This record gives sequence, structure tokens and C-alpha cells, in this order.
Amino acid sequence: MKMRKVVSVIGAGNVGEHVASLLALRGLVDVRMFDIPKKDGDRIIEPVKGKALDIRQMLAAIDIDAKVEGYTVTPEGEGYEALEGSDIVVITAGFPRRPGMSREDLLEKNISILAIIAERIKKYAPDSVVIVVTNPVDLMTYAVYRILGFPRNRVMGMAGVLDSARFKTFISQEIKVSPKDIHAYVIGGHGDEMVPLISISNVGGIPLINMLPREKIEELIRRTRFGGGEIVDLMGTSAYYAPAAAIVEMVEAIVTDNKRILPCSVFLDEEDGEYYGAKNVCVGVPVKLGNCGVEEVIKIPMLPEERQMWERSVESVKRNLKTVEELLNARSKV
Repeated sequence: MKMRKVVSVIGAGNVGEHVASLLALRGLVDVRMFDIPKKDGDRIIEPVKGKALDIRQMLAAIDIDAKVEGYTVTPEGEGYEALEGSDIVVITAGFPRRPGMSREDLLEKNISILAIIAERIKKYAPDSVVIVVTNPVDLMTYAVYRILGFPRNRVMGMAGVLDSARFKTFISQEIKVSPKDIHAYVIGGHGDEMVPLISISNVGGIPLINMLPREKIEELIRRTRFGGGEIVDLMGTSAYYAPAAAIVEMVEAIVTDNKRILPCSVFLDEEDGEYYGAKNVCVGVPVKLGNCGVEEVIKIPMLPEERQMWERSVESVKRNLKTVEELLNARSKV
């Protein structure tokens, strides 16, 4: 009888390996890592197996008992049998945007990768909860949701938890208060049109608008929206510590069934879509997470100006949905 939950992480790059490491350090779950091999001259190497072994040795050094295993898979989808029994699957695999590559090129490349992964999840882990991290995350979450055919409560994208953490960090630095006492939500698409909700943001219960002048708040909003780009400019690569921690927050909420309310990208339809004016699209909203995934979409109040920002954010996601649909339809005809 399986006692511990199993979390499978597909993609063992910077984000994936940090997700696996943080989960193992929490000691809550067993972790399985999946990634493709690499070539070193004429030699084939399997970094995912080395990373899993390294993490297990780290755990032994600090007396934490958890299983971490690494599995090498092929780009064509071979080697995913070990997904069987997974309670949660985190998808971090994908292709980074390169110079000269259009957004449509990136969409096509990553949909082709995630389509194969989603098909293997459907085959080997049909009862799992799936968390999509690959960018552009709202569109990739929609594509995976469509391919999997799972109930919408079991497919979500990671974005708002990370964006909210960035917003809290910048507020904390500005007013010199612990982020533990700062409550802030960022919803909408994970991009330049994301929506920090100032009307409900507070510091120890005191509204943020009473703590900072409006122009300073606007400055923090701009920094939050371009927070990922700031790190790329400084490090020369995308962030991975904070994204990994955000994913672990979501995983822990599901595993422990502690009913956390976290902003995640989910498919909106019917009543929820009606309230948010965003039917049949995956976009970030506050949700209650439990052991079956999304238990409830929280209908958060917005001021008129926030609603306008929200509508712009939704439209920025919708602009590329047609391309995603065309790519998915083309795949289904092959």
C-alpha cells in the first residue's frame, strides 16, 4: 500500500531540479524526476539521474527520509512508465525563447513538447493533478487541459503565486516590514498585463494605499510586471529559486489538503467565467486548493479600474488562443 504521495517533475532544468530539491527537503512526498539525455561529444549523459542521486545524498546528510528517483526519457515520449502512481505531475519542460524567435514559434515548439508529455500523463497517471509551469503559462495550461481532457479542477498553471511573491518582496523592501505580514494578490495573465489588486492588498491589516503614495505603488506594480525580465537582465537566465518555491507552495497545499487560497491559472467556464468575463480561457484567479486540486474559484471583488486592467490582461491572453487552437487542431489531424 502506497503511504506517501508521489510528485513527478517533468523537466529537470533549473526550475525542475529546485522543485525536486525543495519538495524532498520538506519531507512530505517522494519525488520522481524526468528529463531527456544530453550529448557530451560522443558520450550520452543522463543528468536527471545524477541530480536525483545528488539530492538523495543531500537528504542522507541531513537525516531526511524521502525517495528521489531520476528517469531518462526521449523527446518522442519513451520512458515515462514511472509516471504510474503519481498523485501530482509538475511540467517544467519546454523550449526557452531564443533571439529571432516569434511568440508563435515558441508556442508551436512548446505545444509539440507538452502534447507528448500530456499524452503520457493521460496514459500512466490518469488520476493525477497537473501543474503547468512552461511559458507562456496561461496558453500552455490551456493546451495541456485540452489535450488531457481531465476535469478542470485537476489542471492548473503556476503564475500568480510567483507574481504575488514578487509583489510582496518589493512592498517589503520599500516599507521595511516582513513579507509574512504583507497580503497581496496578483491575478490575470502571467505577463506584462498582470493585475496586482491594490484594493485588497494590506500590511498587517492596514490597506497598502494607506501605507504608500499612489505613485510609489504604481512603481512597485511596474517592477512586479517586469520582475522576470529584471532577473534575466541581472543573471542572464530566467529565475528558478522563486518559481520553484511557488510551485512547492501549490504542491504542499494539495498534498496536505490545507485549503490554501492561492492565485493559479485555471480554466474558467460557466458561473466563474461569467463573473470574471473570461469564459473558455485559462487565466490567473484566486482558487482554494485541496487534495483534489482546485476546489473552488474565489470570486474576488475588484474596483472599476482593477476590472479594466483585468479585462486588458484577459484580452492579452486571448489574442494568442486562436493560434493555440489552430496548433492543437493541426496535431489532432496528424
